[in-house]
Amino acid sequence: MGIRLSGLVQAIILPLFLTMVLFLGPMSLHYNEGLYQRFFDLKMWLYCLTNVVWLRNHVIAPFFEEFTFRACMLPILVPCFGKNNSVILCPFFFGIAHLHLLNEKLAHGAKFKAAIMQSLFQFAYTTVFGAYSTYLFLRTGHVAAPVIVHAFCNHMGFPDFGQLFTIEGPKQSVLMLCFVAGLVMWMLMLEPLTEPQIYNNTLYWPTT
Repeated sequence: MGIRLSGLVQAIILPLFLTMVLFLGPMSLHYNEGLYQRFFDLKMWLYCLTNVVWLRNHVIAPFFEEFTFRACMLPILVPCFGKNNSVILCPFFFGIAHLHLLNEKLAHGAKFKAAIMQSLFQFAYTTVFGAYSTYLFLRTGHVAAPVIVHAFCNHMGFPDFGQLFTIEGPKQSVLMLCFVAGLVMWMLMLEPLTEPQIYNNTLYWPTT
């Protein structure tokens, strides 16, 4: 179920670093806006640690969703469908599990068409993330990897590409380059940084 000590430190650090590389563009935008300064604000942290919504998004949801959809489902799916098919199948269930938010949007007064479009977009986004999370779990053999990455992605949210076009001058080009560079480096580093041997993982992705 991905709960073990061997390779745990690597499973916490490397997948998070890999995901931060992917989010190089959005992180650069945050830096440009000075948002990084909030991380040095003790009052902000005290508020977050006592805020139910923050705890839900950064602690409770990442742990229980990854434990359910990765640690519990994949040991059942992989023997039946294989690891490659499971990387596709498991995220589909994960995406469907987020469609209930449609009712929440409608309850808050959203128009039906807009709520449907938002829910479909969220389904697509969570399904893609679910595939990445599933891949991390199978490659590392640790549920800690997708939990940490899930918490980070919840914190960052979906990248605000439109914000790039509100910035003028050379700074816009630099930020755009960060988005592209982050994606390219992530693609190049994905397989090497998730090599099963690094995490002593021979269960879900045995070496040949």
